[in-house]
Amino acid sequence: MPVHRRPPLPGVQRLARALALTAAATGVIHLGVAPAAATPADPPDRADVKAQVDQLYDEAEQASEKYNAAQEQQKRLQREAGILLTQVAAGQDDLNRLRADLGAVVAAQYRAQGLDPTLRLMLDNDPASYLAGARSLGQATARQNETLRDLRERQRRLDQRRQETAAKLDELEQARHRLAAAKDEVRTRLARARQLLGDLTAAERDRLAYDDDARAARGADRFDLGNEPPASDRAAAALNAAVSKIGSSYVYGSTGPSTFDCSGLMYWAWRQAGVTLPRTSQGQASAGRRVSLAEARPGDLVIFFKDRHHVGMYAGGGVVVHAPHPGARVRYESVSAMPVNSVVRV
Repeated sequence: MPVHRRPPLPGVQRLARALALTAAATGVIHLGVAPAAATPADPPDRADVKAQVDQLYDEAEQASEKYNAAQEQQKRLQREAGILLTQVAAGQDDLNRLRADLGAVVAAQYRAQGLDPTLRLMLDNDPASYLAGARSLGQATARQNETLRDLRERQRRLDQRRQETAAKLDELEQARHRLAAAKDEVRTRLARARQLLGDLTAAERDRLAYDDDARAARGADRFDLGNEPPASDRAAAALNAAVSKIGSSYVYGSTGPSTFDCSGLMYWAWRQAGVTLPRTSQGQASAGRRVSLAEARPGDLVIFFKDRHHVGMYAGGGVVVHAPHPGARVRYESVSAMPVNSVVRV
């Protein structure tokens, strides 16, 4: 995650020079004089490129959390759609059996009632037996009517389940589109960042990589984490797990055990403590009780930015451990490096 206080907006100086050249060229054209030959482009400034790359990494991380959310929604919808499809299949089987039973009863009644009831009574050798059978037939008819009502109710419920399934499958398809769009957005930002870094010399790229790796390597020796105890034994276990991954690479959509995105690191660390958090930073913002930053204890989740697209774990002394952004490694960082949205005690 890039530091919130960034250098001036990327490319401002070059944009100003370009506007000035454009204005000058326009003036020459109006005077009827041939424009001067274009000057070769200035080599990219390392600080300027870093600011642009940091911005792209920040945008890629926002897209990464969208990707995580879409992926979780897709998994949930797949489970729900599977349950509905199973219910529809079972309901159809029950309906088919009920229809078959009802059909058999109707056929038997049709065969039994082939003669006029009065004529059957006159021809029957045992009228009392016939009347008893007629009463039984009436009871069977009442049961048949009840079965028919049950059949209609089951058909209604089955139709409703089918509609719910169709809606769920449509929602699942939309989630797949959102997942693909978020993935494309991440890849686009990262490709642009790689292109900008490619404009630098090899020495400048190495310097940027060294600076970031050095930040990842610096830990408790750079920061005073204090001696405040964690909020709970589980918080202590989660913090130990997160700290053990310092130096691991950021990979979007990853939950470990060797690579992580920001929420993936929190998810994995708390799993080691026996707690399953929501998968995204936005979900993790509602995973516990809110406390103020002044009350933060080691193991608490610290949610950053207005849209809550980044999360780290409070380590003490105003420091968090987090997976910053694509191209960076898990590291300690001052909590003031980014705007804090909220602090959550799990």
